[in-house]
Amino acid sequence: MALVDDTLTDEPGFRMSEATAGDFFALLKPRVMSLVVFTAFVGLVAAPVTINPLLAVIAILAIAIGAGASGALNMWYDADIDAVMTRTASRPVPAGRIRPGEALSFGLVLSVLSVMTLGVLVNWLSATLLAFTIFFYAVVYTMWLKRWTPQNIVIGGAAGAIPPVIGWAAVTGTVSLESLVLFLIIFLWTPPHFWALALFKSEDYARAGI
Repeated sequence: MALVDDTLTDEPGFRMSEATAGDFFALLKPRVMSLVVFTAFVGLVAAPVTINPLLAVIAILAIAIGAGASGALNMWYDADIDAVMTRTASRPVPAGRIRPGEALSFGLVLSVLSVMTLGVLVNWLSATLLAFTIFFYAVVYTMWLKRWTPQNIVIGGAAGAIPPVIGWAAVTGTVSLESLVLFLIIFLWTPPHFWALALFKSEDYARAGI
């Protein structure tokens, strides 16, 4: 990856970019984050327990931040292929509005913040699941599967299917068969959705070599 070597500095005497708050918000992949929040909320409210409203809000916020962290780490690592794809060339890192090191630091800080918040204030099972999801999306999917196999979305889709299980675990402290059914529904829905996008943007993906 062309930009990985510049993770901490792009030139001698590192200086911050002039990125706006909107640029950093774009790193979070807000549309993807909103879907994660929705599915996590479904898992949370589907659980057969009395829900503490405050803990539910904290859980959803932590999950949202964790999803955003995954997006930021993905944009940091994928900046080289994003730069050659029409659909993604205007993203903050390939467009030069945010430095690679800033995107990496932003993603790592949000990852730790989201997991620790969920663990300390809600429960450690849901926090562990969130940590696993961030790792799976940022490392297993982004850094490995995406560039090495056309089946990347089949396996990588697991990351997007875990949020309802996290929501369920946040209010019950357990993972049950019902929550795994929710996982399976989203897991099976994900490949057709992204394959349709890949077909629609096939020239873009071919240009990036993925």
